[in-house]
Amino acid sequence: MAHTFLMEAGRWSLQGNWLERNGMPVTVIGKTLVGWSRDDWFTMVTKLAFPGTDREEISFQYRGRLDAGERQYTFVLQHSLLGRVEGEGWVAQESIVQRYWVLGDRQRRSGFETLYRMDDNKYYLSSGIMAGHYLTSTMEATLERHSD
Repeated sequence: MAHTFLMEAGRWSLQGNWLERNGMPVTVIGKTLVGWSRDDWFTMVTKLAFPGTDREEISFQYRGRLDAGERQYTFVLQHSLLGRVEGEGWVAQESIVQRYWVLGDRQRRSGFETLYRMDDNKYYLSSGIMAGHYLTSTMEATLERHSD
């Protein structure tokens, strides 16, 4: 099964729920743009918004390298809440799994994302951010590809 998210350039919309420790779930919406250069480098930019709340948007700017035919990759990320982040990803048969950690962080914050392929145009995302051994927030959402 070939992945379309991340493996191909494209525009995706996101819709789901964000949950923080001791809080109620809030609606989250967003957009993701994926681009590729000729030398196997990808960029991914995501913006999340929380309609009906005064919560600030969250932005993610990834840059990584995935050599053709490989299933593992590394990336750097500029995260509007976490700052400078490094991570790794694995391209599995049915999903793409990413793990990342905040550089030079006393709180030992890290995170993970699993993108499960529903079909060529739809993925289910489950993610979480941790501080030390404790979850601080999670997100569950669907990503749908826009046809241009």
